[in-house]
Amino acid sequence: MREKKVPLGEYLAFFSVKYSVDSDSFFQTLSSIKEHQKASCGDLSVECRGKIADERIFLITDASGVVAQLRIPESFLFEKNNPLRKFMNSDRIRKYTLRKNSALQSSVIKDLQVGARHVNLDARVLEIPEPSCVYTRFGNNAVVTNALIGDATGTIKLCLWNDQIDCVSVGDIVQIRNARAFAFKGETQLRVGTKGTLKVWQDKTIKA
Repeated sequence: MREKKVPLGEYLAFFSVKYSVDSDSFFQTLSSIKEHQKASCGDLSVECRGKIADERIFLITDASGVVAQLRIPESFLFEKNNPLRKFMNSDRIRKYTLRKNSALQSSVIKDLQVGARHVNLDARVLEIPEPSCVYTRFGNNAVVTNALIGDATGTIKLCLWNDQIDCVSVGDIVQIRNARAFAFKGETQLRVGTKGTLKVWQDKTIKA
């Protein structure tokens, strides 16, 4: 829930930075979504649960669960220009960005915990199971597989979607940047979202 003393625009601007979604896209999603409908914005799912008086109720989730539930006045949503923009250089956001950038350092698999964000990791691809077709909560079909990757400290499953699957092969060394660790059926996994990158190294000297 939002702190009452924090202006709504500043809270939403900070929220967009924290969850690595474009502030314009985030505001557009909030202002355009209809009652009892869902929409995706980056790695987030935004649902308008209904309306009380002149406020719309939003539930925002990601793969790990609920990340926010809040009421937003329609007068705010109907503003012509994105009201989040004027808060993007606030002290709170600048300090958070500095802390986040300082935390962007290489990780090893054994240290990964559920909820870790901005994970940087180099690992070898050990297994790539046959992909499966799934119907996502956003209403579209997708292809997914959980590749097994490893470094000198352990192994973890890397969730690969659609085009990501064709980018890697068993034996490749992958460079993962700005990924996120989450729990699925009691198991810690790694996911590269829209703000992350997955590249194959030419140098295959890493130990696994």
